[in-house]
Amino acid sequence: MNLLIIDAQGGGVGRQLVAAIKEAFPEIPVTAVGTNSAATAAMRKAGADYVATGENAVVVGCRRADIIVGPIGIVIADSLLGEITPAMAAAVGQSRAKRLLIPMNHCDNMVIGVPDLNISRLVQKAVEEIGGAIGSSGENTGKEK
Repeated sequence: MNLLIIDAQGGGVGRQLVAAIKEAFPEIPVTAVGTNSAATAAMRKAGADYVATGENAVVVGCRRADIIVGPIGIVIADSLLGEITPAMAAAVGQSRAKRLLIPMNHCDNMVIGVPDLNISRLVQKAVEEIGGAIGSSGENTGKEK
């Protein structure tokens, strides 16, 4: 199971995702890619197993991922204050991975029909979805228990 978390700006959402996922599924290796060094550092500090930074890291990570998790802006070119390049958005959108997108209503991208939940609840829902995806995949997690 290749789990990829992508985040931008200060990496706050990615940090919370990494921490919650590692707590719920410590056996699953988590790769975290930040669009900048601050986001990457935040996710590394939260316990990501592998980290990288930048556009090419996003593109390569998306090719290898089974599940991609991040704010919805990772599929919208020029979002997250311009940190998501068109190549990044295309890589996420064209990946064969299951995408779990956190609905963040920022930067003129509004998700209609989704309850306005706080970030802690959104992270919890993402972890629940990951658990369902892991259970339905029947794949080895990649680490010995």
